[in-house]
Amino acid sequence: MSRLYKQAKTQIPETITMPRSWLSTYEDFVSDNSSSVSQIESALRSLTYIIPGRFKESELASESLHSVIQLLSLYHTSLLSKVYSRLPSSITRPLPALHTRYTKFWTSHSSLYKRLAQLLQTIQFTELLWEMLARRRGQKTRWRVVVFLESLKALCRLLMVRLTNSRPLVNPPLPERETDPRIALEHQAAANVDSGPWDELSDGTPPFNNADGTARRADVNWTMPRTGLSLPTLPATSDVTEYLLKKVLTADDIKAPKQLLHRLTTSKAQVAELMWVLRPVVYAVLMQRWAMSAKVEGKGRNRVAAWTPWVVGVGIEVGARQLAKRDFKERLAGGLRGLTTLERDELRSRGWAMGWWALRGAFYENFT
Repeated sequence: MSRLYKQAKTQIPETITMPRSWLSTYEDFVSDNSSSVSQIESALRSLTYIIPGRFKESELASESLHSVIQLLSLYHTSLLSKVYSRLPSSITRPLPALHTRYTKFWTSHSSLYKRLAQLLQTIQFTELLWEMLARRRGQKTRWRVVVFLESLKALCRLLMVRLTNSRPLVNPPLPERETDPRIALEHQAAANVDSGPWDELSDGTPPFNNADGTARRADVNWTMPRTGLSLPTLPATSDVTEYLLKKVLTADDIKAPKQLLHRLTTSKAQVAELMWVLRPVVYAVLMQRWAMSAKVEGKGRNRVAAWTPWVVGVGIEVGARQLAKRDFKERLAGGLRGLTTLERDELRSRGWAMGWWALRGAFYENFT
């Protein structure tokens, strides 16, 4: 009996630590094969477009798979960001995008902002799955779940506006996945290996001249015999302009991350952002009321009532957009030309997102 007790005592800690070792192994695999992981994620997302209609409950299975892939991708992005931040400073990193600089600043300086952004992203990735599950219990439960999720998302957004000192929101609120800086080093090392030194070409001919004196090869490095240093070759003239443009710094590139978005200092700007945040909640509440009234009235429901949620939702979004533009023209020097690049990108993104109203409510049922 004592021998079994000692054996169990030694095996239990090993069993507990096994999941941690598996997780560590998985994280190492993801960090060492970031490009392959991205390709696998893309392939699995494509699979979700093929599954619907193949078998019973295929839509639910497809949406469940899509939600899991999105959450897994979010975890991979967070993991790779930590790995890249621990790389030595000698590794050259590409210039980060303005959105990445801004969101990374707030996620690193405010743990509450990071948690709210993660919660918001999680809800966005799984909201359709929750709605599909709630729909099985009836329209009443469905719209209760939708209103709850939209209210929770609005609360997260309002708190994020407060944490960023009254700055407008960006979408997505978390940094996007960066390019692995080690890939460029691997390509460079492979190019150096393939090129070889000047005086050791495989065919024994001069590196730059053929027998007729024409240019032969320029993708080789020459190692100086005394110092052992390697001189890189000059790039082609077509590559020089592209190389220099990558090194050019704009005014936004040298700004502090907090200055990439102007603060909402006026009441007009704050009302515009509040309208934009609350518009999904208002639309969901109106859709809930219309769905309940339609259930009572049956087929003879009022067509005007069916269009009310859609018209109010579009009206709020258009009003918020026009109010924000008017505030920019009055508050910023140069009007809309005084916007930062990140603000212009976010304003353009919100404008394109208005196209989703063609797939909602009465407009979708009667026209789309």
